[in-house]
Amino acid sequence: MATTAQPRYRGLIFDFFGVLTFNMVEVISYFEDREKLARGTFLRGWADPRGQELFRRLELGEITQTDWNSAFAALIGVAPDNLMARYLHDAFPAHHVLNVARQARAAGIKTAVLSNSLGREPYDPYAGFDLHGTFDEVVFSAEHGVRKPDPAIFRLVLSKLGVPAERCLFVDDSEENLAAAHRLGLTPLLALDEEVVAASLRAVLGLPNL
Repeated sequence: MATTAQPRYRGLIFDFFGVLTFNMVEVISYFEDREKLARGTFLRGWADPRGQELFRRLELGEITQTDWNSAFAALIGVAPDNLMARYLHDAFPAHHVLNVARQARAAGIKTAVLSNSLGREPYDPYAGFDLHGTFDEVVFSAEHGVRKPDPAIFRLVLSKLGVPAERCLFVDDSEENLAAAHRLGLTPLLALDEEVVAASLRAVLGLPNL
């Protein structure tokens, strides 16, 4: 008697910024243009050890978004007022990828968002995405005091989904995070273009084109 083959993947985990939103390189470029900054200014601030530490502490919930606004603004030479909102102004939803997430969940695949969070006050970058209505689980780093690429946060989201790493796809725009996930047994997928990612996920998961 023939048996029905089980699908390879039972879980699908998405990064937020740059995966469920527009590409972050473009978001940063638009920000620099609006602020009349030379291209590369933001990324140089991000790569500076002081900038790295500010992001790390914000993502862990050790400082507030307002603290980050003030300190990072001084680092790149702009006004601090609601800097996070100005920076993420063009981080609009990546609808192609979000549609695949909904398709996958409807097909019985467990879905999650795993985000190194950037605070939710005074600006909430997640507002309008209905993450809790769209995904089975939502894990923000600041709420748990651990961030990617720490293996502990991957283990946390896998536990919440109830799916083993070997049966999960992980989508991120950071090669460092993808490598960390791969070491734990997840299948990594680099996300740089939302249409390409959406097509790749549909092919891998056997989902029809909409």
